[in-house]
Amino acid sequence: MSKPASKPKPEKPTESSGKTLKERENEAVEQMVARFVVKQEEKPVDKYLRALVKLGGSDLHMKVGKAPIVRVNGTLKELKRDPIGVEEMARLLFPMMNERLRDIFDHEGGADFAYTVDVDGVSWRFRVNMLQQLGKIGLVARRVNNFIPNFEGLHLPPSMETLCHFDQGMILLAGVTGSGKSTTIASMLNYINRIYSKHILTLEDPIEFVFTDDKCLINQREVGIDVVDFGVGMKHAVREDPDIILVGELRDEETFMTAIHAAETGHLVFGTIHASTSPSTIGRILDLFPEDMHGAIRAAIAMNMKAIVAQKLLKSIDPKVGRVPTCEIMTFNPTVKKLILEGRDHNLSDAIRIGYEEGMQDFTKSLKDLIDQELIDRPTAFQVAPNKEELKMKLKGINVSQPGII
Repeated sequence: MSKPASKPKPEKPTESSGKTLKERENEAVEQMVARFVVKQEEKPVDKYLRALVKLGGSDLHMKVGKAPIVRVNGTLKELKRDPIGVEEMARLLFPMMNERLRDIFDHEGGADFAYTVDVDGVSWRFRVNMLQQLGKIGLVARRVNNFIPNFEGLHLPPSMETLCHFDQGMILLAGVTGSGKSTTIASMLNYINRIYSKHILTLEDPIEFVFTDDKCLINQREVGIDVVDFGVGMKHAVREDPDIILVGELRDEETFMTAIHAAETGHLVFGTIHASTSPSTIGRILDLFPEDMHGAIRAAIAMNMKAIVAQKLLKSIDPKVGRVPTCEIMTFNPTVKKLILEGRDHNLSDAIRIGYEEGMQDFTKSLKDLIDQELIDRPTAFQVAPNKEELKMKLKGINVSQPGII
């Protein structure tokens, strides 16, 4: 006759701490979560961040001598209250920073960090830049969408989906601050998360979108909290068995070289860069390096880059859509690679225009498509069009013949 199963014995407190192993494990987890974001308790500034959320705004600006300002659908609007004085601003903003961030702020005159606020029971994340101007403290806080929008619902060109299916190489999203680069990449990664079983590793400063594992295993590391800087984070990344790496912003020589090395060694690398067009991104990358390295960098780009997508956000005329992206897509076919290797960057725009069948498009085609889909109006399109005459002809159904570029 078998003995009945014995009941598990309750954990005994350890002599050193007086707490069980489980209690100590829970405390360790809570401490790690506390390090992930700055906000831990109600602070005076939170009411303005709540107002931003309820107004559907994207950014909160706070400057001494002005009332708080929110950006809603691209337009700046002041909140109804008196201007904020120097002492009140200090009371509002300094409590947002912990000791580490305050040291960074005092030493560098600014600090970047993530922050959370509860709004009607929902936790909202913000990407905060604390700054100093004319000797006074100020703030710009970007609201991060509380959910990662579906890739299919962002009104992106269909060819963007094909970029999610590469096994290795580099894909860059180019654009100015606030052009939606981070949202597009997050949506692409979440699309991959739904259909593939891969390891995604992100390295961000700070973390914006928090992913939930679906088919993928996703690890997210924040610069300044989980790792000291991008360079060290990228050196670690290639040893952490990732299939896909998000490196955030490519801002210096070391970060780009480590990222391109990761692409060379079989990883799919996503990144962002500040550039206005896809062709001009090549020059922006080269500017990170001394001139005697430009030939080698061009070869590395031609060999490993899969696509560069430049993006701008435009105000939509569809009441259901706040802003919509216009995209220029340059994929790296043999023609594009040849032009880059030969230093003929001025011909890349022509290569994009004749590469439509391969998923490429320029801003002119993108703007025409958005007008045809009744997402933007003609004045908005012509305001940002790089070639207004070409857009005018496309809207009339006239295609401009392309010069030979080979």
